[in-house]
Amino acid sequence: MNDMTLNNNVRMPMIGFGTWDIRGEAGKQSILTALDLGYRLIDTAQMYENEYIVGCAVKESGIPREELFLTTKIYRPNTTRQKAKSGIEQSLNELQTDYIDLFLIHEPYKSAPEMYEAFKEALRDGKTFLRNLF
Repeated sequence: MNDMTLNNNVRMPMIGFGTWDIRGEAGKQSILTALDLGYRLIDTAQMYENEYIVGCAVKESGIPREELFLTTKIYRPNTTRQKAKSGIEQSLNELQTDYIDLFLIHEPYKSAPEMYEAFKEALRDGKTFLRNLF
């Protein structure tokens, strides 16, 4: 599948596999099938409550992590800077990875500037490579 180079020289697949409403073993198998078919961008979110099975599928696939592009989104309960920092760690743990390629704020919040500060720290610490406010 095709990818593109972003302004910061990060390569991102142009087509991804979304995981909204994917659950359990059948969901994990869907992700494994997508990876087997050549998908390399997997999109999930804390709100979907399936980051753990995404992480399990990624591990089980045997595809080197650096060949994959993981996107997730922080959700409403993590709207302060400290809670956003905890939310970032939660996603890293659930996805069973050291970094997330693209971390988004799931929907606009008044506290987005505080959340953004937590993203800047995660970027500085190498836990994410890209960030976006929406």
